[in-house]
Amino acid sequence: MPIYRQTLIYLLTFFCSFQFFSQEPDSLQSNKKLIIGVTETPPFVEKRPNGYSGLSITSWKMVNEQLQASYEFKEYDNLESLLNGIENGEVDLSINPITVTDNRMRRMEFSQPYFISHTSVVKRKESKFLKHLKNFFSWDFFSIIGLLLFVILIFGILVWAFERNKNKEEFGGNFRGIMQGFWWSAVTMTTVGYGDKSPKTTGGRVIGVIWMFMAVIIISSFTAGIASSLTVKSINEEITNIQDLERFDVTTVKSSSSQELLDLYNIENNLVSNGLEGLEAVRSEKTTLFVYDEPILKFEIERLDLSDDLEILGQSLKKDYYSYAFPKDSRLLKKVDPILVRTLKSMEWANLIRDYN
Repeated sequence: MPIYRQTLIYLLTFFCSFQFFSQEPDSLQSNKKLIIGVTETPPFVEKRPNGYSGLSITSWKMVNEQLQASYEFKEYDNLESLLNGIENGEVDLSINPITVTDNRMRRMEFSQPYFISHTSVVKRKESKFLKHLKNFFSWDFFSIIGLLLFVILIFGILVWAFERNKNKEEFGGNFRGIMQGFWWSAVTMTTVGYGDKSPKTTGGRVIGVIWMFMAVIIISSFTAGIASSLTVKSINEEITNIQDLERFDVTTVKSSSSQELLDLYNIENNLVSNGLEGLEAVRSEKTTLFVYDEPILKFEIERLDLSDDLEILGQSLKKDYYSYAFPKDSRLLKKVDPILVRTLKSMEWANLIRDYN
């Protein structure tokens, strides 16, 4: 190959490489001020009189120490409007704690995760004594008691019908006699055997024998029914996986990853604008369970001093990864991502995470 051709090829290669590596994201190349979308989400993004603070804000300031970009925050009213703003390119990025999901990855780009969280469940706190008392005196319990009293009354009337003429001293009269028969039936069923009432006629004694044997079966069934009812009710109130939520009235935040999770499993849910509204709905008994991000729930419960009223269940529903979000095909992501990774490896960031966990 002639020498001039080799020289020309080397020059072209060098020129193309220079052009490629010198390209910067448009917003940085022209010193354009970055627009960062946020919505208030304590403890990650909090609006204070002197500006924004929180873990996400701190992470961005650490990243920008190396990026050296000028920026301003654009506030959105809720998570849904923020996500739409990112997707439509209204902002250059968002540093809010946005969970990476399959659906969102089709709408926008994500950086490396900067925080690992969980989706958890909040419910009203009940004392164990009141919980067991409530379970015991349930509709099932009173239904069984009502049925038992009805059977006792039937056998009381039967024995009264045989005894009312020939045993007037013990079963005489109409209403009084029926009540005496009811008393005898109850005493016989419980095998107390006071002996103050006893049938004298053949028919009355036949009824008595039948009732004695039936009472043994009824008492056994009654005990088993109550125990079964309490056990089933206790099991039904346990939440060990996502499918268990189908039995409850569930609320979550609109457009959150929690809503995507509930919709994925076809679990009906009520929607609120933010975590604060969801916690208030549980506290005021407008809903039974509130499903949302665990660190946000913990912070709000502690900040509002609701630990005596609300509790976060120990079993989480899924693991979440919080990342910066960018519009699709954002060139800024390639610049921010390596800096964010270096920041996450720093001792300063490790100390910050320890304080928030």
